[in-house]
Amino acid sequence: MAASAADAPVGRFGRHRGLVLRILSAAVLGPMVLAAIWFGFPWIDLVAAVAAPLLISEWIGLTRGRPLLRLLAVAYTLAAVIALLWLRHQPGDGRETIIWIMACIWATDIGAYAVGRAAGGAKLAPRISPGKTWSGLVGGMSWAAVASSAVGYAFGLGHTFTLAAIGAGLAVVGQIGDLLESAAKRQAGVKDSGTLIPGHGGLLDRVDGLLAVLVGAALIRLIVDGGWPWM
Repeated sequence: MAASAADAPVGRFGRHRGLVLRILSAAVLGPMVLAAIWFGFPWIDLVAAVAAPLLISEWIGLTRGRPLLRLLAVAYTLAAVIALLWLRHQPGDGRETIIWIMACIWATDIGAYAVGRAAGGAKLAPRISPGKTWSGLVGGMSWAAVASSAVGYAFGLGHTFTLAAIGAGLAVVGQIGDLLESAAKRQAGVKDSGTLIPGHGGLLDRVDGLLAVLVGAALIRLIVDGGWPWM
């Protein structure tokens, strides 16, 4: 009995080890990334310079034996990194734009997880990512809409309802990016893109949705220009 009692805390930690590691990793990396975004050059550029080769390396691992996909994956990653730097270095609203994008992505992930876990229901893409549900997508869109409006309001930028609609749209783009990486992992027969971040897997596992949203947001800004939400 004494041995069992002594082992109980260890057992509980073992069951929650993944969650604990995820929280600790986020607590360390989150503030560093936010600081780089806030202060801009040269910190955000250094983050991009470190992240780009790591992401490309993980994509190469996932697409080994499929050279066409590997060209596409590398181009997609470079486009996202360029989009990050281009958007952040926009005069006047670069900082706000990246913080807004990050808020939408984080809200999407949290909302999709919380609502999907609570509501369950039909699978979104069972052959690619069995854990994702339509209810989770709706939850992610809803949370992203709120986050988008809240950030816009905090910075005194944009119109609330317009930002809510755009935030919901970005959530969909982020989920598509997530599914793209999930499909690559399934084809490669692996659970994670790497082991870089304790409790999270590879770097790509954490930013798969962000890459898609960065590319999408940069394209939208290029197309609409004066119609950008902050204008």
